[in-house]
Amino acid sequence: MANDDSIDDLLDELDSQGDLESSQQTLSIRMERRRYDKPVTIIEGFDLPNSEVQSVASDLKSAVGAGGTVDDGRIEIQGDHRDRVPDLLRDRGFEIRG
Repeated sequence: MANDDSIDDLLDELDSQGDLESSQQTLSIRMERRRYDKPVTIIEGFDLPNSEVQSVASDLKSAVGAGGTVDDGRIEIQGDHRDRVPDLLRDRGFEIRG
């Protein structure tokens, strides 16, 4: 039975060393032009599970009133939202580079 305690302690320690907290992540935001010269805002640098990145993307898309997607761990939002997205991410506890 004492062996069960050491396994539980090990599992707790491994769990505590999981993904970085949002305040410890530094994200970069940039804009690029796509097909037909349409702007797309790209947010990169997440170290979160895909489900959490999806949740952040959903909140951002709702806040700016635009469509978008999550691709390769980065959020892509239709339109140029470099002026609004940094404040929205800071409100969620993320640090923004630049």
